[in-house]
Formats: sequence, C-alpha cells, structure tokens
Amino acid sequence: MKNIITQFSRIFVGLLFIISGLIKLNDPVGFSYKLAEYFSEPVFNMPFLVPFSLDLALFLVIIEVVLGVMLLIGYKSKFTIWSLLLMIVFFTFLTFYSAYFDVVKDCGCFGDALKLTPWQSFTKDVVLLFFILILFFNKHLVKSLFDNKIQNIIAYASIVLCMFMAVWVLNHLPIIDFRPYAVGENIQKGMEIPEDAPQSVVEMIFIYNVNGVNTEFKEDDLMAIPEGAEFVERKDNIITEGYVPPIHDFTMMKDDSDYKEEFLQEPKLLMFVSYDLTIADEAGMLKLKNLNDKAVAKGYKVVGMTNSSREVIEQSKKKYGLDFDYYTCDAIALKTIERANPSIVKLEKGTIKQKVHYNDIKDLEL
Repeated sequence: MKNIITQFSRIFVGLLFIISGLIKLNDPVGFSYKLAEYFSEPVFNMPFLVPFSLDLALFLVIIEVVLGVMLLIGYKSKFTIWSLLLMIVFFTFLTFYSAYFDVVKDCGCFGDALKLTPWQSFTKDVVLLFFILILFFNKHLVKSLFDNKIQNIIAYASIVLCMFMAVWVLNHLPIIDFRPYAVGENIQKGMEIPEDAPQSVVEMIFIYNVNGVNTEFKEDDLMAIPEGAEFVERKDNIITEGYVPPIHDFTMMKDDSDYKEEFLQEPKLLMFVSYDLTIADEAGMLKLKNLNDKAVAKGYKVVGMTNSSREVIEQSKKKYGLDFDYYTCDAIALKTIERANPSIVKLEKGTIKQKVHYNDIKDLEL
C-alpha cells in the first residue's frame, strides 16, 4: 500500500511539474511579468531584481520541467525530491503571502491557460506539498526506470529541449496563445459584459478630517459626521468582485479621445505594438518603416500602440523615420496583446487575423 501511494505521488507530482513548467515555458515573457510584479514595491519591494525577471523566469521553468522528468524516471531521486521539496516550500510561501495580503491576483502557476485565485493557488501548493512529503519520507521507494546511461540521456535531453524551446519562443511567439488577444478572437466581443453577469458588491468609505484626524465613515454613518469635519476622499472597498470581461482595459487614446470604436471597425487595420518605446528592439523598430509603406500601399490603416509619453513617441518617430500615428493604451494590456517589443497585429473589424514577432515580418500576409 505504501508503495502504491508513493508511485501515485511520483506520477502526480512529476506530471504536474512538467505540465505547469511547459505552459510557462511556452510564454516565459509572460511569466517574467508576474515575477516582476512580485519584485515590485507593493509586494516584496525588491526592484533591483526586476531587470533579471526574464532570466529568473527561464531558469525556474526549465528547472520545473526537468525536475518533473527526473522524478518520473527516478533519476538521482534523493537530489530530485529534495529540490522539489525546497521549491514547493518556497512557492507555498509566495502563494500564501499573495493570498493573505491580497497583493498578487494571479500567481501565474499555469500562465494564461488556467487562471487561479490566490487562495486556489495556495491550496494547489499545499496539495503538492502533501504529495512531495510522501515522496520525501519514502525516497527509497523511488527507483530508477532505466540504466544509468539511458537516465543520463533522458535528463540531459530534457534540458537541451527546454533550452531550445525557450530560445524559439523568445525569438518568435508563444507556440500556443492562451491570451484573450489570440488569433481569431474579436476585441469588441472580448469587452462585452453579459446581461446576467454577477455585479460587484462595493462598500463606499468616506474619509473626513475630524479635529485633525482622518476618520472613516460608512455610507450608513454619514449622518453622524460631526459639524465642521472636512471631506478628504472617498474609497471603495470591493466586498465581492463581479464579472470582469477578458478584455477590459483596451484603449486607443490620443489627445484625450478614445478612437477604439472607430478603428475596430476598420476592414484592414495593422497595429504596431510597443508597450515601451524606450526599450523597444532597435532592429525591430527599423523594420516598421518599410512595412508601413507596404501596408498603406495595400489599403491598410496603420497605427502604433504604446504606453510611452508623447515626448518619447515623437523622439522614436524621428529616430526611425515613422510617419504613422501612435495611440496610447495601458501597458499591461499591451503586454497581454503581444510579447515582442515591437510586434505586429493584423485585424479585420476588430477580429485578430494574424500576429507576428518582428523577426517574422516576412510571414505577415497583407
């Protein structure tokens, strides 16, 4: 019976680590954004680690996949199980911290393929910890499936294949796109809220300065506010969050006006997405001028999308000889649309028809 439980734990943990790791390895840039969120000031306040987010993301996801493979084949079982235990203890702490202090809404455990709430992520890690502890106390039952030579080949091959996959997706695009801006998705439909969708329950808190002290009053307590108290601000506490559409922060702003309704009706629209022009790849930006000319000649409306300031936009247009207009959007939304900086998105009346990395402009069908 003990052996059956141990082997079940081995298969369960191994497969879950491999699946979770491959999903994140499919989109390491997206996982790096999540790590950067953990490193930000509101969470762990370690901004010095933000520049290394992508490197850490690649290291963690490759280790995750490789450890899963090593566990399944029984390669260096003592080292493997110790490593898995240390990893899951670390991630359990992260997910508990996120859930308890409500600082990170999604741990990114399964990328964009499966969204988990903070408490769901923590529960998942506790379950994994339980099964890994079974393996830890029964290490002697985790035997090698093959001889040493084959074990070595499988282990090192998994490392090489993971590294190859990482290089590929970084220089092209995720192999599978789980995001709401995937090819075939319609942006207008992604922003719709169903009539029967659950509504948010919000508690309004009014803050007044009473004798030099900021005091909070609920809506039912407004009649009790002392005379002479000065209003400071109002804040909303979300008791229950309602339905949030997959696409909820997409804009195309210019001169304080949002042009998305107009542009999303264009039969031929080409968007050049660069969430931050100051760090956009120069080789990629240099390709946009020629692509713009070709697209315009074929009847396309060409626009740029960024979160950069108007000053930075003008500097970039001058630097790269660009003569199309840039519109602004939230940086998170732009990072969700595409992982390359810059990248190209082709739309037809709001439906995404094709997306390409700047390295794959030759594959764009105009």
